[in-house]
Amino acid sequence: MDVLYRDERAASAASSVAGRLVADGVPARLAAGDPTLWGREGSEAPRDAEAWADGLPFRASRELLPELGELAEQARAAGLTTVVLAATDGAALAAEVICDTADVPLTVLDTSDPGQVRRALAEPLESTVIVVAGPAVETDCCLRIYEERFAAAGIDAAQRIVAVAVPGSPLQRRAVERGYRLVPSSAPGTPSPAGGPGPASPAGGWGAAVPTAALVAAALAGADVARLLDDAEEVLPLLSRDSGNPGLALGAVLGGAALGGRDKLLLEDQLSAIAGLPDWIEWLVAASTGKRGKGILPVVGADPHRAHDELVVAIESDIGDVRVDGPLGAQFLVWQYAAAVAALLLEVDPAERPDQAEPAGTTEALLALPELPAGAPALVDGPVEVYGLVTAKDLPGVFIELLHALPADGYLAVTAYLDRLAAFDAPVPDGADFEQMTDAWMMADPATLRALLALRTDRPVTFGWGPRSLHATGQYHNGGPQNGVFLQITGAVAEDVAVPGKPYTLGRLQLAQALGDLEALETRGRPAVRLHLTDRAAGVAHLLAAAQEV
Repeated sequence: MDVLYRDERAASAASSVAGRLVADGVPARLAAGDPTLWGREGSEAPRDAEAWADGLPFRASRELLPELGELAEQARAAGLTTVVLAATDGAALAAEVICDTADVPLTVLDTSDPGQVRRALAEPLESTVIVVAGPAVETDCCLRIYEERFAAAGIDAAQRIVAVAVPGSPLQRRAVERGYRLVPSSAPGTPSPAGGPGPASPAGGWGAAVPTAALVAAALAGADVARLLDDAEEVLPLLSRDSGNPGLALGAVLGGAALGGRDKLLLEDQLSAIAGLPDWIEWLVAASTGKRGKGILPVVGADPHRAHDELVVAIESDIGDVRVDGPLGAQFLVWQYAAAVAALLLEVDPAERPDQAEPAGTTEALLALPELPAGAPALVDGPVEVYGLVTAKDLPGVFIELLHALPADGYLAVTAYLDRLAAFDAPVPDGADFEQMTDAWMMADPATLRALLALRTDRPVTFGWGPRSLHATGQYHNGGPQNGVFLQITGAVAEDVAVPGKPYTLGRLQLAQALGDLEALETRGRPAVRLHLTDRAAGVAHLLAAAQEV
């Protein structure tokens, strides 16, 4: 595993802090899970942070390998070839990276979008196994929906649902009551329901680079998780060293650059054989560092403008200021260690999420109302309603207003509460080649808006899918530097999905989550506009056409 500085400013920023880190004994203390690095006593350490003890969570994860092998073998024997993961945070993102890199199919549901859930439900139920982890409302909804579908099809849910749950949690109790296969998710040494030591690292959060749920889902999908853990194990001894420590080298350059004003982290992976790692890094760095008015903003997919506040880190290529090489298991571990080092330098606690619960609380309150308070649009431009404080008369004017509102050190964040796979349903001309198909998908993809708006400004433009972003960059947006400008996209629901046992549908939940997200931003005085697509397909096309007029 190598971290190479290819830029003098980056090397200088790292060297300015590395000596202090070594003098304070940070490498060994961090590798040993010392909570006093952030002023905590051992009894005050969050559960996630405890997973760093005994050599980080990978050693405990290795104990899972026999059970993972048994699960995968049983699934193959039963013909369960469709694997679904209902989870959020790092579990969803890590599993996606592992399976995409291994080129094995996995459906990740970290969404409340009715279209995306309906797409997953269209897969044959007779060949489906679902892994469920975490307390998020969208996860609970997906579990309820699958339980009902299995029952309606006469399928024993106990043979199809694998719960990865912390002992004593509502999900763990539900799994025990209903006879689901249960994989305990706990910090090393934590008692399991049977009274023995817990075999797994936490289901999510800062303490587990690759949470148990990601390993379970990846193993069922056919990925080689033993190799992943082997690659992590090889780099593990390096992380306690004062020199030749890739985690220290990466963390020092991230934190040192941020302290020197380069707090926009542009992630580049064009030439990497690892698929989608920047999305996981975005979650990790934003949630670990973005709090108390501080933080490092990760930007995925952006062309560097060589602005004064950008640090470009490339995975396995010489495109950036810093090059990070290594297999996926090692990358996971080194980046987590580096995020902790960067947080330490910024004087924030990587395990804390002080602002993450606020939008969720607002969502719950909104769902209790008879009607969601969406308000009246400030203007309507074709299939797009515009909500917010705008003076523009059309959609291109709205985009111009937002870009003009960007501070000199700020960024524009675009978040779409839509089906992130819908673009692949776009019509493609008969006989189209791959390039033509790609063009058709891009012009039906809301994420293309990021690239179009980025051409009109020298400030970073980020893009995220809601509610995935609530568990990733949401902490940074609400708790980090207050220099963001926000553009949110929602859409009308043509075919909704009822949530069994709840008084709302997925569509109502999705809109409530978007409004809760927006309210958290507006209470901080940040410029924020919501664009509502009254027809999703036509609305996306209209958005992209308007952005090209700016």
